[in-house]
Amino acid sequence: MNRRTDIEAAVRAAAPHALLATLRAKLSSAYGALAVELYLADYGLRVLISLDGPEGESEPLSLHNSPEGRAFGSQEPREQQVRHDDAVDHHLPVTVRGERLGILTVRLPQALSTPELVGELTHVADLLGHEILVAERDTDVYQRARRTSRLTLAAEMQWQLLPARACTAAEFAIGAQLEPAYAIHGDNFDWAADGDELTLAVTNGMGEGIQASLLTNLAVNALRNARRAGIGIADQAALADQALYDQHRGASHVSTLLLHFELATGRVGVVDAGSPQLWMQRGRTVRRVELEAQLPLGMFEESQYTVQEFHVEPGDRLLLFSDGVYDAVSPLGEVYGERLLARAIQSTRLLPAATVPRAMLGELAEHRGTETPDDALVLCLDWFGRQDG
Repeated sequence: MNRRTDIEAAVRAAAPHALLATLRAKLSSAYGALAVELYLADYGLRVLISLDGPEGESEPLSLHNSPEGRAFGSQEPREQQVRHDDAVDHHLPVTVRGERLGILTVRLPQALSTPELVGELTHVADLLGHEILVAERDTDVYQRARRTSRLTLAAEMQWQLLPARACTAAEFAIGAQLEPAYAIHGDNFDWAADGDELTLAVTNGMGEGIQASLLTNLAVNALRNARRAGIGIADQAALADQALYDQHRGASHVSTLLLHFELATGRVGVVDAGSPQLWMQRGRTVRRVELEAQLPLGMFEESQYTVQEFHVEPGDRLLLFSDGVYDAVSPLGEVYGERLLARAIQSTRLLPAATVPRAMLGELAEHRGTETPDDALVLCLDWFGRQDG
């Protein structure tokens, strides 16, 4: 058994909470590692937090002004010479199908830091990411480590409802983010893909706090239940609408935008049932995709929904925004609106889909100037299309 296979077997057999301790011991014996640290990105995608740093003693690392943060942003391994020591720190992205979890830092003696060995460690970092996602079913260690402060109960419910914050496939790449990350209540996003299709949903439950979170939870699970039964997006909306109406009798509703992509053709079906907006960037042209507004889910009994269609081409970027983005108001009363939204889309056009939402929400925060209880959601999808062969 070679050392990489041995490490893989050991990590897979480790207790859910002990992945890092097991990996640290194995990398020390097999590769001569002097130190091994795991840093996880926080919910707000602002800092990296050490998994097992002593509480109160380990300062979070900036995602923008640290070697680890730059490796996280570029998604490429980076080296850093250790001061006053003949050793090198290797910062390796821990990423699973586009979902950026954090950075694995392995300190090696200078003499052992070869490109071949770094390639093996990159594989180990990928393995660790997959094992963390599996382990999170059975331990709170990794979710607890990602928090710079306590989540509200509503935010806890919303984060548990999400699929991930990023996803990549041959035909597309998705990135999404919610704010305020530690106190969201009504906004949410969801997606699912198979070999032939991709379905996206952005939802915004009315109200605040637990009420909004419970409402969104019901809507998202109703949509998932219909989607997993193989039902089209118009009927998904109708069944979720009925579930919400049966529960609340029209007193509460959920704004929803549903999209269905045919991966082979780029044909997109849309149901616009509320306030989320859809924008497209094609080349240097940015425009809002005008859709036929239909009733939000849950307002009336037995609402019917229709699907509109358009096509995406390779190189297109689609962006979905909740009303907490385009309706945001500055301290001077200026609404963020379509002009500033289009400018923000242009300014982030060179960024990968996974980093666009955080960058746009950063610009939005500058516009707001002050903390706000309003939710804000940005979802970015880059369309590559299906390549022949």
